[in-house]
Order: sequence, then structure tokens, then C-alpha cells
Amino acid sequence: MATRASSGFDQHGSRFAAQRDKLTTYFDSTARKAWIDLTSDAKVSGIRATVRAGRDAMREVLLNWLPHDLRRKRVLDAGCGTGALSVLAARRGAEVVGVDVAGGLVAIAHERCPSFLGHGRIHWRVGDMLDPAHGRFDHVVAMDSLIHYRPEDIVSTLVSLAERCDGSIVFTHAPSTPMLRAMHTTGLLFPRSDRAPAIVPVRQADLINRIEAALPGWQVRRSQRIGSGFYISNALELVRD
Repeated sequence: MATRASSGFDQHGSRFAAQRDKLTTYFDSTARKAWIDLTSDAKVSGIRATVRAGRDAMREVLLNWLPHDLRRKRVLDAGCGTGALSVLAARRGAEVVGVDVAGGLVAIAHERCPSFLGHGRIHWRVGDMLDPAHGRFDHVVAMDSLIHYRPEDIVSTLVSLAERCDGSIVFTHAPSTPMLRAMHTTGLLFPRSDRAPAIVPVRQADLINRIEAALPGWQVRRSQRIGSGFYISNALELVRD
């Protein structure tokens, strides 16, 4: 990212880095245990149960948009969290790079990872999903890792990812619904003690227009929304023309 010098990019890079640092603090300290419980079979509150169910459904959508046979394919799980999607992609034969800024969650992902993944394998990494050192990929997945960013920052991030992706990018954004706008205004998602940095509701038509302008040679092929109680997220699939 740092190789670009335009003022617009510099502004994006600064905002992206600042928000990334907030997310790192949140997941590594404030709410580490809450998210470990959320992504396990542990008993959780009714609100978190709806979030867990929604995330499970969204993970299934994104995986279904990838080829069933991922042997000899490289997949970037950008914002892998505790690693559920990485494991499922590896079981299809993929070589997965699971990266997250929250080292505590990546440690849990490593601990939970099955010892046998068939033909697949996973490289767990702590750091920036945009680091070019991760290499090139056939497919990129960013599940709920861009929902805290403004539309222009989402698009700039997708442009960076597209430079190293040869197949498809599947990702989610927070749709601009009355419920999410109200949650964004009041800051309500989890109890105050473990509240995440604000989710940014995005109008999908505006986001798609921005993507089409910034990514010639790519098109939005599919879209699907998942709503489960307090979990509302919209998936988009980008593919090369």
C-alpha cells in the first residue's frame, strides 16, 4: 500500500491504519474472551446466539461461492479470527493463509486447528491482510473484516487485494438498514464492556458503483444478505471479467 503516493490514498491509508489499530486493541484485550466464546460451542446470551447463527450462515454462503475443489489453490482468509473458515477451506484442499491483526485470536485459531486437514494446509499469520508478503492468491475471503470501514476505504482495500488475486474476492459489508443505522448511532451491538469499534452501514448501490469505477476488469456477480437478530451482513462476490 505504501508505494502509492496520492493524497487520497494517504488519507485512506491513515484512516485504515487507525481503525485497524482500534480493532487490534478490541479483539486482543477488551473482548477477547467474548469472541472466543462466540466462535465456540460455549453457551452465550440470546443476543450473541443470534450473532453466532448469522455468522455461521454467512460463512456457509461465502464458502459456497468458492469452488468445491480447492486443491492446488491458494486462499487468503483476510481477517481470519479464530479460524473456522480457514479450516473449512483447507479441508477442500486449499493452501490457506489465515491472517488477522489480533494475535490472540490467531493463537486460538492455531490451537483449534485439526491436526489432519487432508490435502489442505494453513499458514497462520498475525498482521495486515494487505501485506504483499502474503503472496498471490486464487481466491480472497474477507468475512466481516471490512464492516468497520467507510465505503472509500473498503474500495481502496479491495483494489489492493485485487492486485494479488487471480480469481475471486468474496467479502461482506454492513448494509444500510434502519436497524444497523440505529445501532451505529447508539453504539449498541454488545454490552458496553466489550463493545466493538463502530460498524459502518454502507449503501450497497453506492458501494457497487465505487467498485466498478475503481476495478475495471472485475464485476459483482452475486450478492446475498444474512439477517439473524443482531447480525446483519451483506455478501458480495467479485470476479474477473
